[in-house]
Amino acid sequence: MTLVSPYALDVHGGVQEQVVAMSRELSRRGTQVQIVAPHSSDRQSYDTPALIDRLGPLISVAANGSRAPLTLSARASAQAFERVRDFDPDLVHFHEPFAPRVGWRTLRAHWRPAVGTFHRSGEGPAVSLAAPLLRRWSRHLDAAAAVSTHAAATARRSCGLDPVVLFNGFELERFAEFARERQATTTMVVLGRLEERKGVATAIDALRRHNDRVRGDWRLVVVGDGPDRAALQRRAGASDVVFIGAVSDEEKRRWYRRADVVVAPATHGESFGLVLLEAMASMTRVVASDIPGYRDAAGGHAVLFAARDPAALEAAIVAALGSRDEATLESAREYARGWSMSTLVDRYLDLYRVARREFAGLD
Repeated sequence: MTLVSPYALDVHGGVQEQVVAMSRELSRRGTQVQIVAPHSSDRQSYDTPALIDRLGPLISVAANGSRAPLTLSARASAQAFERVRDFDPDLVHFHEPFAPRVGWRTLRAHWRPAVGTFHRSGEGPAVSLAAPLLRRWSRHLDAAAAVSTHAAATARRSCGLDPVVLFNGFELERFAEFARERQATTTMVVLGRLEERKGVATAIDALRRHNDRVRGDWRLVVVGDGPDRAALQRRAGASDVVFIGAVSDEEKRRWYRRADVVVAPATHGESFGLVLLEAMASMTRVVASDIPGYRDAAGGHAVLFAARDPAALEAAIVAALGSRDEATLESAREYARGWSMSTLVDRYLDLYRVARREFAGLD
């Protein structure tokens, strides 16, 4: 089968992580997998046995409060269809099927059964204006899923679809394979792209607020890179904030095990809080902003705080540090197990069967 990501695999993002993780799980089950995505660098090694086809020049486009690493090349879209046709899959699975542009030619050809997964929640003028076109293109999907109720509602309003809600999944055992590394200083870790909606500024302000009273008591490690890095470094000043930049998947998982608390301070625009579940699987306490995507993922196993409020975040971190007993951490990990990639792929296999029947006109 073929998985299509409109976003470059080399750039950190939830959609890309889902595509690669799904390819690993499908491959483990004996499925030959192709991934089609935009080209981003000369890096040739990916942590998956899938065939990788990277096509088209990469650009960064503002989208949903973030920057989307995609291609607008019509030639790349045509080449992608040629690569898919040569691979000859029995089904094509489009992640964010209407995002420009690498998968468009393949989607419109509707040459094999097609499944679309919608990750985005929230709408803007571009989505509203494109709604008539999206409703026409939605006819090329034989089945649809969304990663949350909020993403499903967005797809329903903009595309006229009624997708089944299938959570984002992750490979739970990968997050506990490294030994716990206790730090000399109480350490909070934030992971993600450094842009305004990720709320890293709130985490910096909460740390400074606390350390102004208790000098050197906490350290904040910021894992990731992005357009706001320089501004955030200026905001942090000489405080106990360490920026380590973008890291490999292995190093990311090691930081989950080094943290005393993982902080997810995003302000909005998160359709699903996979970072929360990854931290829970790592047996690390979680603090997250009380926004819909994170609230849904937390399931009562994270300490929530009001987004953009450093005082509330500081208090939430104190509460999390005081509730790291074994029973609490084990309960959170067991909860995270229900969101495993293995369980997710089981449910997608059911949806693939629906799509094949629909494509064949059997329903």
